Amino acid sequence: MAGTPKYSTRITQTEATWRAEIVRRVTAKRSHVSKSQDGFTSEADAKAWADAELKAMLAVQAKRAAKDLTRRVEKNAKGGGRH
Repeated sequence: MAGTPKYSTRITQTEATWRAEIVRRVTAKRSHVSKSQDGFTSEADAKAWADAELKAMLAVQAKRAAKDLTRRVEKNAKGGGRH
């Protein structure tokens, strides 16, 4: 597996404002913008927003993954797994 992160941030300047995007790597050749916002007055503001949103997104995903794992373990313990 490659060492590239699944999620990253991208900051671009559009005329007088800045745009922040959270980009998800779908395949080696394709990526998808998961969340974006524009209208920032500085690059630092855009970067701060992107970093905060990425951190929040990853926290929600980790929480969801833990919940799914708990459900899967409980289901398998009850004998509800595939045979």
